[in-house]
Amino acid sequence: MSDSPEQDYDPGDVAVIGASCRLPGARNKEQYWDNLVHGRESVTLLSKDEIEVDETLIHNPYYVGAVGLLDGHDEFDPSVFGITDRLATLMTPEHRLFLESAWETLEDGGYDPERIKGEVGIYGANNPQTAARYISPPDWASVGPEVMDRSLAWTPDTMTSNALYYMGLTGEALTVTAVCAGFHYSVHLACQSLLLGQTDMAVAGSVLVRLPHRRGYLWEEGRILSRDGRCRPFDAGGTGTVLASGVATVLLKPLAQAVADRDHIYGVVKGTAINNNGVDVMAYGLAQPERLSACIAGAMEVGGVAPDTVSLYEANGFGLPMTDGLEVTAATMAFGKQTGTCAIGSVKGNIGHGGVVAGGAGSMKALMSLHHKTLAPTINLTEVNPDLDFPSTPFVPQRELADWEPESGIRRAGVTAIGGGGYNAHLVLEEAPTVAERAPEAVGRPRLATLSALDDEALARQRARLRDRLVADPDLRLDDICFSLNVGRKVMARRWAAVVRSRQELIEALSADSTPATVAATGAAPRADVDSFHRNDDGIVPSGDDEQALFDLAAAWVNGRQVDFDSLHLEETSHRVPLPTYPFQPRRFWRTDW
Repeated sequence: MSDSPEQDYDPGDVAVIGASCRLPGARNKEQYWDNLVHGRESVTLLSKDEIEVDETLIHNPYYVGAVGLLDGHDEFDPSVFGITDRLATLMTPEHRLFLESAWETLEDGGYDPERIKGEVGIYGANNPQTAARYISPPDWASVGPEVMDRSLAWTPDTMTSNALYYMGLTGEALTVTAVCAGFHYSVHLACQSLLLGQTDMAVAGSVLVRLPHRRGYLWEEGRILSRDGRCRPFDAGGTGTVLASGVATVLLKPLAQAVADRDHIYGVVKGTAINNNGVDVMAYGLAQPERLSACIAGAMEVGGVAPDTVSLYEANGFGLPMTDGLEVTAATMAFGKQTGTCAIGSVKGNIGHGGVVAGGAGSMKALMSLHHKTLAPTINLTEVNPDLDFPSTPFVPQRELADWEPESGIRRAGVTAIGGGGYNAHLVLEEAPTVAERAPEAVGRPRLATLSALDDEALARQRARLRDRLVADPDLRLDDICFSLNVGRKVMARRWAAVVRSRQELIEALSADSTPATVAATGAAPRADVDSFHRNDDGIVPSGDDEQALFDLAAAWVNGRQVDFDSLHLEETSHRVPLPTYPFQPRRFWRTDW
């Protein structure tokens, strides 16, 4: 039951209800956004001793030791997914990172994979080169178990089906190959499936791990890579970009259903469009202004969005004057003449070019901008390239951090991705809809909060991360917190529960070294009289909503009983809210035997 105002939502609108990313300099989307708003550059300049390969090239005067490194690219926590260490080693780093990111996206949206009822589609793009560089292809002279395991862990095609399988879901699985437009193509196909009713929710994303990881490149005149290892979007002195790695995923659901389900909404996908240049007068692989313009305009038309209501344009923005000029020309053609102004930026100045995940980095920036109502600066822009002639376009380079106050009264962003081979893609995103003012939270009502993990160390990290989030975000309501924890997290072996009457009591319980009277934990909780509980097919339900009844339920749960948490929250209108996701305990898995 929705507590939003009665209104009809556009049937073509798709809500982004969960998000996860790991990009250079950032382990999660919160760190990524913090880096963007503070204008941090996350490109690493490697010394010659730090470069893993290229011994014969590093003394070349045109060798540039710059790269957007991905912390933990070689690590994984297979235990969460029931994967053996042997198979974890066989899996390529892209398979592993995409699987963890998809898990985090579901949890960020407040959904436990084991309790999802319905079809979940998974759509993702990766780099086929990674598999070949990480491990040689399987020997198809045999099709025994060893070869099959190695094949399914190796081939790029199975990345999405592996994620579906290891998270215990059913639905569509499609791995997309659309080079640097891969993230956008994944979102485009996911939205189509949702709107056709083929899936109920969808995870869409992309991942790229460049191998060898710690290496630079040879600079070549007129090509897209930077002469000095620094990307300068729209700058007169720009010479290109830097190569980077990363992963980004989003959880999608039709907007009307997301509102009805009381999901947290980061933003709304209003329109998507893709096309290809085909045969054109430009060099193969370069943006063709007329075709890119048709793609951008098509996404706005699909969403019923007027160009003068789009006030942020997140560009592909290589930082090479020629490619930046082609894109600005195309975007200007699509937007046409208008009275409003649109901020233009590119995240490549911060992290470089992530190939198939580049569109994911730009989209995550746009989503966080919508969510925080803030425009992040484009860094390394010291002298705007006069050849771009911004005064004759609708665009103004966003050079400073600023509140986002659009002239049209609604926040909308366009995000472009361009891929070699003529691939064009564009997303139009809009801020989350306004919901009706909610009734105040009942003061002093006892609530049950639960956490679980595979072991005590991970459980302690869960507690610490949740405590830190509650301290940092005083606007989170206790009823929403407990609802999201109880129904949106997979139940694991080591468990902790607390019965509290306020946020402060929960913070204190999470902080306590000992076990307060209102806290139950695996191995330390009293035995509950299970005969006193009602039961249904999904587990036991509380006998009441007073503090003692909830504590008895907590004690039964931490001692291994199955609880029907949906029944616990049946009469409530609590919302899912983003809370810290599972604290993976990564270990290094890497093939070294070839």
